[in-house]
Amino acid sequence: MHSIVKVLLGILLSLGFVSVRAQTYFTSTEIGISGGGSQYFGDLNDRYGFKTINPAYGLYARKHLNQYISLRMGAYYTKVNYSDKLNLDLYQRQRNLDFTSDIIEASFQAEFNFFRFVTGDPYHRFTPFLTMGLGGFLYDPYTTYNGNQYYLRPLGTEGQNAGYDDRKYTNFSPCVPIGVGAKFWVVGGINLTLEVVDRLTFTDYLDDVSSTYVGIDKFSLKPKDPSRALQDRSVELNPNNALGRTGKQRGNSATRDQYLMCLFSVSWHFTTYRCPNYMDKELISTY
Repeated sequence: MHSIVKVLLGILLSLGFVSVRAQTYFTSTEIGISGGGSQYFGDLNDRYGFKTINPAYGLYARKHLNQYISLRMGAYYTKVNYSDKLNLDLYQRQRNLDFTSDIIEASFQAEFNFFRFVTGDPYHRFTPFLTMGLGGFLYDPYTTYNGNQYYLRPLGTEGQNAGYDDRKYTNFSPCVPIGVGAKFWVVGGINLTLEVVDRLTFTDYLDDVSSTYVGIDKFSLKPKDPSRALQDRSVELNPNNALGRTGKQRGNSATRDQYLMCLFSVSWHFTTYRCPNYMDKELISTY
């Protein structure tokens, strides 16, 4: 009888040992997908209106260094656009410019949690956070004229092809993402994130508008060259009172363009049987 009890106790102890050894944790790395909207701010939308919100999407990987600091790498796509027809200012409406551009961004961000956050821990499942980083994006503004689509950068609408070399720009710009958000652990290795992050760019030509008119005489008279018409579209509204006189303001070169993204994200951790280094020892006993 005593031998049977000893065997049963041995089995129970061994099962208990195995269950402890097989404890499941979540890795310090997670991958996620994002969806939401974006809004452009710049020379055509200088009063920060939200009249042209467009869909935005992204993929990212997040690494938790500890319960308060995370690093994230992501790739995002959106489209931005605006038109002077949406402005209330009479001068801007007469200017009559518009643009659209696709944006492809890659960025690296740091996140700073207000509260301790650990995936899988019911006592530390929510936190607001601040985020800031560095990235770069591709853009290429275009417009539609007489039913045809034209990319604006090659046309040099502010005299880039007429000797104003200091106004030339490329279709790439660095950016500084900065914003706020909140994280919430749902179940298993799944987290939800909501964030609003503005992209401060290093270009004033996201909308192909920045400085002054250089004068109609600087542009080609060739019938198939639309640069002459697209540099001053106020002519379309009032041919007798066109704005495009040499030196007259076309945009505001003292500021840089921006675009903001509001994204909702779902992310997944992988499971592991080894306690991640980012977890505090006092938290391990709660799992």
